[in-house]
Amino acid sequence: MPLPPGISARDFQTVLRQFEGVVGKDWVFSSDEDVELYRDSYSPFWHEPEDPMPSAAVAPESVEQVQQIVRIANKYRVPLWTVSTGKNLAYGGSAPRLSGSVVLDLKRMNRILEVNDRNHYALVEPGVSYFDLYRYTQEKGLNVFIDAPDPGWGSPVGNTLDRGGGHTPLRDHFSTLCGLEVVLANGDVVRTGMGALPNARTWQQYKYGFGPYVDGIFTQSNYGIITKMGVWLYPMPEMRFTGTVSVPKHDDLIPMVDTLSYLMNSNIVQGTTRVANSLTAQARDAELIALRSKPGGASIPELEDYLRRKNLPYWSIDLPFYGPTEVVPAQWAFAKRKFSAIGGVQFRDGVSNRLPPTPEDLAKVANPVPLGVPSLAIFSALGPNSYGHIDVSPITPMTGQAVFEVMEVFEKVLQEMGIDNVGVVPAGTYYPRSFFFLFTFQIEHDVEKNRKMRAAFQRLVQVGAEHGWGEYRTHLAFMDDVANTYSFNNHALLRLHETLKDALDPNGILSPGKSGIWPKHMRKARA
Repeated sequence: MPLPPGISARDFQTVLRQFEGVVGKDWVFSSDEDVELYRDSYSPFWHEPEDPMPSAAVAPESVEQVQQIVRIANKYRVPLWTVSTGKNLAYGGSAPRLSGSVVLDLKRMNRILEVNDRNHYALVEPGVSYFDLYRYTQEKGLNVFIDAPDPGWGSPVGNTLDRGGGHTPLRDHFSTLCGLEVVLANGDVVRTGMGALPNARTWQQYKYGFGPYVDGIFTQSNYGIITKMGVWLYPMPEMRFTGTVSVPKHDDLIPMVDTLSYLMNSNIVQGTTRVANSLTAQARDAELIALRSKPGGASIPELEDYLRRKNLPYWSIDLPFYGPTEVVPAQWAFAKRKFSAIGGVQFRDGVSNRLPPTPEDLAKVANPVPLGVPSLAIFSALGPNSYGHIDVSPITPMTGQAVFEVMEVFEKVLQEMGIDNVGVVPAGTYYPRSFFFLFTFQIEHDVEKNRKMRAAFQRLVQVGAEHGWGEYRTHLAFMDDVANTYSFNNHALLRLHETLKDALDPNGILSPGKSGIWPKHMRKARA
């Protein structure tokens, strides 16, 4: 395993012994077998020297132990890469950005400190998973509803700090953050918001406290180590209902998305959905293949006629509603009235789920996450021969014109680069007032294919930026690429990030390279 940069083997052994003195010998991992477990399971650098490797890992169980570890790391300038549960697959997992870093594994800090079902919030440590939080609420009989991302083994702290998304009314996870406890690089402990008030009684109820609001600078950053986080939950709704809206023509997408945007911004449609195109589901149909294969390709009228003969819509959207049993039907009726202005629109009542779901209810659904129940069902979609995946995930305007443009521009890039195995999830609504796309690249156990895939990934990031579509987060391997696209005024934002890094972490020990933010002594080599 690699040594931390600039650290001798002798000094590194001294560091490990000092870590053992803090957490105990059983919780410092330095054997090849143990450290191997912290590699990226979805690495796009299979069997290549660029694959980042940690030198060791250390797992504290308390804030005080984190403070001591940070002070030791500062003394020897050993880089630490912090993970909560290390389950951030497709974005790097538990692997560091910089080879030789020591993984600071917070899995043992797994206490649920409070769940309040009167004001609907929780206070948790970073090692708590969504499964842990859900089981706790069930065992205690608490009247709260959890918004989990697709893989429930992740951490509310980790996912929120990476600004992840879910499926229900609280799907924008950063918006649910309320109060942090942070260990800074010098070992000092800070509580943000109302938590800075001794004996505060509203730490998880009022976000801002007094003075500058700083919580945001600790998301997707390397300025501190989060040891506690408040997260808002949702009062348990009585039901979830989905209704499907379908339209027959290509250009119907424009008024369809305008209406969807109105309903979402009015907080009538409250959960994650996505635009579906029937041509995608029919991609292997022989008639469609023949139609698209003729010189010049298929025209839009020809595609519309093909779908009409198949009795299929051109576009459809499932609208999710959450709330009281008296209110949800009225919301669906209002949504149908708004969409009725589109000629040929059709409506279909979908699934109605009572909440909280019973075990019998859960046995009937393929994916329980939209019902507030964490799951690992998402992995069944990858197929038995998958070695993992990584995602290009641009944020785009919530308009039909933007959907047309994104698909046209990105498909052209992929064709030019000879990439034909990308799974596209178009126009999702994880975040308010914008669309979220996923262009999924499969990881191969083939060096040349992976190199070709990485080049295509970088090209899509660049082309997306040129069109004004920025990535909202990315895999470790592409953090510098994405950071460099946010280049307004000669990279003024990155220069501000670096100023904060130099002030808060002058020795550069915390997660070097996270989100393209490097310590001062490494920037020249990385430029």
